[in-house]
Amino acid sequence: MAHHPNLDPELRAALERTPMAAFDASAMTMEDVAGVRAQVHAMIAAAPPPGAGVVAEDRHVPGPQGQPDVRLRVHRPEGPEEVRPCLYWIHGGGMMIGKPEMDDDLLAEFVRRLGCVVVAVDYRLAPEHPDPAPVEDCYAGLVWAAKNAAELGVDPDRLAVGGASAGGGLAAGTVLLARDRGGPAVAFQLLVCPMLDDRNVTPSSHEFTDAVMWNRAANLFGWRALLGERAGGGDVSAYAAPARAEDLSGLPPAFVDVGELEVFRDEDVDYARRLLAAGVSTELHVYPGGFHGFDMLVPDAALSVRAKEARIAALGRAFGGLAS
Repeated sequence: MAHHPNLDPELRAALERTPMAAFDASAMTMEDVAGVRAQVHAMIAAAPPPGAGVVAEDRHVPGPQGQPDVRLRVHRPEGPEEVRPCLYWIHGGGMMIGKPEMDDDLLAEFVRRLGCVVVAVDYRLAPEHPDPAPVEDCYAGLVWAAKNAAELGVDPDRLAVGGASAGGGLAAGTVLLARDRGGPAVAFQLLVCPMLDDRNVTPSSHEFTDAVMWNRAANLFGWRALLGERAGGGDVSAYAAPARAEDLSGLPPAFVDVGELEVFRDEDVDYARRLLAAGVSTELHVYPGGFHGFDMLVPDAALSVRAKEARIAALGRAFGGLAS
């Protein structure tokens, strides 16, 4: 695959050494998702555990009314118990793939650097569990975490919600639900390259038919898995596709980032602009030459380090200046 001329040189060199293929949805059917998911989950299971200093445990908590329990993976620092800020985290995977363990290393770094507790939710996946199952699971887990803050050793006034890619979109939807249902008071939202708009009509959505990791075909496929025939139509909730929300007022301060060379670029920039217009304090980063997931695929690149440090710094400020 020919690389975009704006690709960051360090990322380009890494891709030339180890070529990466985009998620190929061109010939996939919904029946193929289970096989892809099994491969990804096997890779997650084979990964080494995060390093010292962090303890992880699973909790099973009540799910949405009438639905199965939700698993939460709770990461906390080793050492004395004390009241800590909390990041409620939602993993990515195009709405179809993934589990909390895929982000163990990332979340362990948040714990070590910020001294916080991280609660990661294992939500049900599409297409077997279409909208609203994923976002309702995420919301149910958030409600439990807020109600049980004392048991978790977290400060309910320093509760942030975050996620990456599909998880970033679900994080935005969960925060909208919390506002509209009078639910948990969320202090901050960390939206990392979030998947926000099922309509796929922006210039960047059309531009990246060839892209590293996640291209237009993959994005269309992911939204169809979540929404079925409703994708792109008029009957889609803003909790599923937060770019559709007409009113963004009253939401917590936000951090939004995205790569220049990805499908989500324009919908993410527009969402940040609309948050600002609605009076929501918002920090926006567009990383020049970055593709979707560049910081995960090439973690030691200067651009990746910049992105990681910006997120940690933003969370640290939201938590009261705790970043180290």
